[in-house]
Amino acid sequence: MYGEFKGRVLLHICCAVCASFSIQRLKEERFSVVGLFYNPNIHPWQEYEERRKMLEIIREKLNVEIIEAEYDVKRWFEEIKGHEADREGGLRCQICWRMRLEKTLFFMKKLNFDFFTTTLTISPHKNSKKIFEVGRALSSSFLEINFKKKDGFKKAIEFSKRYNIKRQNYCGCIYSFLERWGKDTIRLIST
Repeated sequence: MYGEFKGRVLLHICCAVCASFSIQRLKEERFSVVGLFYNPNIHPWQEYEERRKMLEIIREKLNVEIIEAEYDVKRWFEEIKGHEADREGGLRCQICWRMRLEKTLFFMKKLNFDFFTTTLTISPHKNSKKIFEVGRALSSSFLEINFKKKDGFKKAIEFSKRYNIKRQNYCGCIYSFLERWGKDTIRLIST
């Protein structure tokens, strides 16, 4: 790697797949990276646990420290109250992104990092400009990096296949799950 060291970044991680390329890119761009797994939006609990456990592969293969914050699901439901019916990408998502980025900023300051950012921008289903707006509103220490660029999503998928990392098929919250699979699926699961 060439170039000058750019600083320490606390990277909010939504899942192992998205973390893979994001961590590699930050390292290539001369940042020191530590991950933060804070995702009280992920439901059900089993899905949360699966995503959390997949991070062990990231820790090992990319030699990166990952901090795990609490699973504050009660607060998440309180924050998004009134927005349960919003479509994915709408105000409910922006509230959720803000909540997770606020926690990342808190840890960034507490642990004396220079910057914070998020893996959320790697998803082709997420609007990076809206995520940047949320991050900018919180702090000038937010790094606006669109991890979709430089074939980020494609490279993340390749990494997940190479190391057998489970890929999820919804963002994580119960409302996204229902939007994708429908309420009949919930009835089938609960019987």
